Amino acid sequence: MVFSSIPFLFFFFPTFLLCYFLLPKQCRNYVLLFFSLLFYAWGEPVYVFLMIGVSFSDYLIGRLMHKCSGRPFAKKICLLVSVIIDLAALGFFKYADFLVNIVNQLIGTKIPLLSLALPIGISFFVFQSLSYTIDLYRGEVTVEKSYLDYLMYVSMFPQLIAGPIVRFQTVREELHHRTIQREEFFAGGMRFLAGLFKKVLIANQLGLLFEAAKQTSAEELGVAMAWLGAIAFTLQLYFDFSAYSDMAIGLGLMLGFHFMENFRYPLAADSVTEFWRRWHISLSTWFRDYVYIPLGGNRCRVGRHLLNIAVVWFLTGMWHGAAWNYVLWGVYYGVLLCLEKYVWGKGLKKLPAFVRRLYLLLIVIVGFTVFAIEDLNVAFSYLGTMFFFHGASLGENLLFYLQNYGVVLLVAAIAAMPLVPGLKQLWNKWHLPNGMLSIARACGCAACLVLFAVTVSYLVADTYNPFLYFRF
Repeated sequence: MVFSSIPFLFFFFPTFLLCYFLLPKQCRNYVLLFFSLLFYAWGEPVYVFLMIGVSFSDYLIGRLMHKCSGRPFAKKICLLVSVIIDLAALGFFKYADFLVNIVNQLIGTKIPLLSLALPIGISFFVFQSLSYTIDLYRGEVTVEKSYLDYLMYVSMFPQLIAGPIVRFQTVREELHHRTIQREEFFAGGMRFLAGLFKKVLIANQLGLLFEAAKQTSAEELGVAMAWLGAIAFTLQLYFDFSAYSDMAIGLGLMLGFHFMENFRYPLAADSVTEFWRRWHISLSTWFRDYVYIPLGGNRCRVGRHLLNIAVVWFLTGMWHGAAWNYVLWGVYYGVLLCLEKYVWGKGLKKLPAFVRRLYLLLIVIVGFTVFAIEDLNVAFSYLGTMFFFHGASLGENLLFYLQNYGVVLLVAAIAAMPLVPGLKQLWNKWHLPNGMLSIARACGCAACLVLFAVTVSYLVADTYNPFLYFRF
């Protein structure tokens, strides 16, 4: 089940809200837990037990680690067991066939593939649960004594299958004591609707454009059409994933939880370093705090620092998927970050702002083209078309696609820039009479109703409605 679906919008979520707010407050955690498990089991009726198993093992290890608080070696053993169990579960389901393929190609064996279906969101809930035991080992959180509350933390449906990755220390107090204010409930609902509109009205439409470009042969594609498709995918991925984060944060706010921001207009960045401080922030900070800093971070010699960056970005690429294009994508960003740090970073800062932003956009678009196409031969062929290796034709049907998708591309390009925060600041400076404020709010609500009706009509009519990060 996805948030941008008729069953969720008109059946699952309204039923959940009725139960959540009509039943006594002391029942809210159990209501949320029940509906979260139901939400996951809707698409994964078997793998829901995998999630329960991962959470139960970390819960038990956490309790054992708490009992071993005076024995550092025993605590290390507990942490090691947690890491092994969690990464083994992730590795078996996500990377087993990838490794078998490598072995078969290297030594000529014919080991059969397992062909296991990938549990939805496994990378998210495993990392989330693992962060609890690591933080507990470090003494940054206190042990959770209720398994049902811990399971609710891991399985919470707003952010279960595509993030943001929520750390236990962020929501521990709210797991047990939270208040839901009317203003925050309304703000959460508006944040959810904003994400829904971004997903259906922008991301899905751009996805259709990229699919059309990707399915066109290199001979017919043309340079301009190849760039148009690559730009469309870059914007699609941003609006698809940031929309899910918006909806997750909005739902959390409606329920009394405050999740971290996951995107801060990354396409407006002017360097690769800045881009990764703004894109998928919960994952970037996870790797920073649990891999990069423990390896030594940047407080070491140059050679070791380069190695630390290489390890983090190799793992970041692998986290996204068991395919060589993800590995290459991770290495690509690792190399660029090293070059910015030690080669051209200082010179880059001296360039005009628009040049720095063009530099970043070029890097991101090329990177996401590799990210989008798992077959490296096809990916390189597509990149070859973008950079004139297959001729300099504009591409067939270019004008047709510009006419059909030009408006949504323009809207997406504008919406990807940090204009909304600026407009909010400007709005807050205006001291409008109460009557004008009421009229403005009424107009805003009317616009939301119209957009919601349009969104629902798209959902009823269209079959193309993927969430790209579900597969991770």
